[in-house]
Parts: sequence; C-alpha cells; structure tokens
Amino acid sequence: MFSTKPYDRRGFDAAAEGHPIDIEALDTRLDRHTVALAQGADAVCIFVNDDASAPVLDALAAGGTKTVALRCAGFNNVDLEAARRLGITVVRVPSYSPNAVAEHTIALILSLNRHIHRAYNRVRDGNFALDGLVGFDVAGKTAAVIGTGQIGMIVARLLWHFRCDVLAVDPYPDEHLLELGVEYVDLDVALERADIVTLNCPLTDDTHHLIDAATISQMKSGAMLVNTGRGALVDTVAMLDGLKSGQVGSLALDVYEEEGELFFEDRSAEIIDDDVFARLQTMPNVLITAHQGFLTREALASIAETTIANVLTVASGSVSPNQL
Repeated sequence: MFSTKPYDRRGFDAAAEGHPIDIEALDTRLDRHTVALAQGADAVCIFVNDDASAPVLDALAAGGTKTVALRCAGFNNVDLEAARRLGITVVRVPSYSPNAVAEHTIALILSLNRHIHRAYNRVRDGNFALDGLVGFDVAGKTAAVIGTGQIGMIVARLLWHFRCDVLAVDPYPDEHLLELGVEYVDLDVALERADIVTLNCPLTDDTHHLIDAATISQMKSGAMLVNTGRGALVDTVAMLDGLKSGQVGSLALDVYEEEGELFFEDRSAEIIDDDVFARLQTMPNVLITAHQGFLTREALASIAETTIANVLTVASGSVSPNQL
C-alpha cells in the first residue's frame, strides 16, 4: 500500500480484520524508483498521485503483482492499456462518499464568498475590521455544475436548496435534477451565465484543461470558479492571468495541476519552488485546500472496505463490479 498516511492505516486495519489479507503500508509514493518495494506483492494499493504508467506496470508484473487497487475514483494515473496487456486487473472505488466531496465543494463556495479564511486570521491577530470581507447572497445567483455524476448531482441539489438557479453540463442528464428544474446546457452557455462555476467531472483526454484561456474568456466577468475534481481540469497559468485581469473574480481549489510535488506532505519548513502556486497563495481572492475533499470518517471507512473487497474478489477469481 503506497502513499499511506495514518488515517489510511486506521481505516484499512479495521476493514482488513478477519479477512485473509496482509497489508504492508508504505508512506512512499509509487513510481519507477520505488516499484521494487512491491516485489512479490499480489496486489498494490495506490492513491491519486501514485504513478502507474506503463514502465511501472511492467515492473509490477515482473515482480508478480496481479492487481492494482485504486483507493479513489479517478484513474487517470493508470495506463489501462498497459495493464490489460500485462494481465493486471485494475479496480477502483467509484463511490466512497459522494457527500464528502460535494459538501467540501459547498464549504469552499461559502468560505471563499464570505472570506472565512481571511476573517479567521484577522480575528486571531486582534483585527476586527470588516473592510475587504464583503461577500454576496448565494440565493438568487446562477450556479453551473460541470459534471453531474454521483458527486456533481449532490452539489447541484445542495445549490438548488440554497435557492440558486442551477445549470448543469453533462452528456447524460440526471432525471432527478431535471425534475427539480435544473437546466442542462452546453459548456459555453453555462460559463456565460454562471456567477459560480464548480468542476465535478473526471479528468479525461476531453476534459484536460477544460478551463483554459479560451473558456475563461467566455466566463461571466467576476465569476467564482471552484475545482474539487482533478487539478488538470484547469490550465493554472491561464487561470492566474484570468485572476490578475479580474475576469475570474475568485478561485477555490482542492486539487492542483502540479499537486504531486506538494500535497499530502508537511512542507512548512521548505521553500515552495512552484512559482504559479506561490503566486496563487498571495491572492486574497484565492482559497486552496490540499485535496481533502474526501477526508471524512465515513469516506475513509468506505474506501478501505471497498478496496479490500475489490482485492479479495479478484484474488478469488471473480470479477469485481469496480473493475476497469
């Protein structure tokens, strides 16, 4: 088990109890330099920033690994074609707790709008001035949800409960959202009309840099963008330009395009050499969390239980319903 943190160990130890499975938890990330640590393992369990590219999968297969188990929903870090060629089964956790990420999305919207992060720091410093903390009523605003799968569907429902006019962008409309009055539109229409845009779609070849210089120019001037999907949905350099010009009014990120070198570690004693990220951190209208949208007790338990069930199912010779 690669990229393992204490919260992972607690969940997986509890879920593995009573099952014929031995877990070796490693805090190191899987890549071509560390793949030798998996020598002899029947399965490897990886997370969002582990590298399961073709060379790494070649080495895993040579070492006897038959299963790659993702403890997340996204699988853009796995070369599925190479896995099929090598006979490696890839499984994932497609739905661990959609509520966790959806609720974090709403938390980011509210915190960014009402400047909660700035107000918290001010009060701790004894500064009780309110200048610069003016937000807006979310009720009555137009919100666009890009991707209405299991997470985006909940985000759309929550925004509807906040009395937003909700637009949705997805090739497969959700019947329940349509019944609520959510309007499905094309991306360009959503960007032109929305005061709040939230990205809740997977990262694919089609959605890579979905938000770039061209689509930023289509956004309603001063709109808020929130990304809790995958970092590379947003061209961060173009977003930086959009923030500086004022075309983008505010930005909240729980994921970042180059997060692999930053997130999930304590880097407080280091100099961050990512100039784009450092510039974002200086902006008062930017709020960044370190990929914690999934981080609830319920989600962690569900991730562990589903991952172990996936591995045991494959080991028994059966087909997991979560197989890619």
